[in-house]
Amino acid sequence: MIIKVSINDLKKGHFVVDIVEQHGTYNLTRAGHIKNSIIVDNLKAKGVESVLIDTTKTIDEALSVNLPEQHENSGPVILEVTKAKKIFNESKKLQQQMFLDIQQGRSINLGPIIDATQQTITAIFKNPDALICVINIRNKNEYLLEHSISVSVLMTVFARFLKIDRKIIQQLAIGAFLHDVGKIKVPNQILNKRGKLTETEYRMIQKHVNYSIDIIKATPGISPLSLEVAALHHERLDGSGYPLKLKQADISNYGAMIAICDVFDALTADRCYKESYSHIKAFSILRKLASDGKLMPRLVDLFIKCLGVYPVGTIVELNANRLAIVESRNQDDPINPKVRCFYNIESHRYIMTKDIDLATEADFIIKGVKAKDFNLDMNKIIEFLLLEG
Repeated sequence: MIIKVSINDLKKGHFVVDIVEQHGTYNLTRAGHIKNSIIVDNLKAKGVESVLIDTTKTIDEALSVNLPEQHENSGPVILEVTKAKKIFNESKKLQQQMFLDIQQGRSINLGPIIDATQQTITAIFKNPDALICVINIRNKNEYLLEHSISVSVLMTVFARFLKIDRKIIQQLAIGAFLHDVGKIKVPNQILNKRGKLTETEYRMIQKHVNYSIDIIKATPGISPLSLEVAALHHERLDGSGYPLKLKQADISNYGAMIAICDVFDALTADRCYKESYSHIKAFSILRKLASDGKLMPRLVDLFIKCLGVYPVGTIVELNANRLAIVESRNQDDPINPKVRCFYNIESHRYIMTKDIDLATEADFIIKGVKAKDFNLDMNKIIEFLLLEG
């Protein structure tokens, strides 16, 4: 069982999974056993206040002499979520600083963005599902901050799936991170308007791409590829996009990729003026846009295959009135993933978790749902699952 313990209660032989609370920014390089009191003292010195331990792996102190080194392991995706949330939140702070710099007439400092995207890429190469899971835990009042980070994550996951060179992936991730930076120059009352935009307001919204291009061009050290993907995110294959109304022959594969990532995140994120769509509905809309000649059909199909019919971290309704979270995909049976059941719909209560491989058991998915459909909060669901182990 995974439980939270104070650093003062951490003992030799405990198996530490992750850090929960701390004053600093220390990250565990891997899960592992506490081999001696010096390790506990070091954690205290770094500001660590509490950790998650796996009680099933605790070794009696008498048996814990000369414990072997633990090999790094991705582990269950739910255990990686806390690390992924830290990366996501650090990126949000970076976005806030970037917007402040632009508002005060300073150019973007690319160094921290390179570091942040590199950290994201490393996390995704280790476990792509954890950050995808975090994207599902969003604050609808922070869409401007979170959208670009989410698109950068999606772009990185998609590029890794397509086996694109890692150096190229970093440039794509940076371009996606910056793609909407020009929105800081669009009035908030237009960006967050609840009703239908007037023609004049829509033209003002469209100008954000031009603003982004100008800001990114003025960023010292930016690569042409990062600029390219940011500039192309609203272009469409049939020439109906903006700002240049380019057609398919003039839109690179990278430009077509970010358009898909951008649309998908916009569809699946809650905003102050609209509710989000389920992933299944968003996939359906992507396919419709592809059939209408706006998005590249081959890349849309690959994107859906990359995320899975039921992406990891999404909530599904099972038969027998239960909710479960998707924990991992079955590559040979994509409509029957591995899930963790956690909630009884009839009694409106959390239940003891149970891991179910839908490819081999009689249970089945009725539909993909959202936590708020059942008056649940994704943050509390994740917290419950972590405590359950």
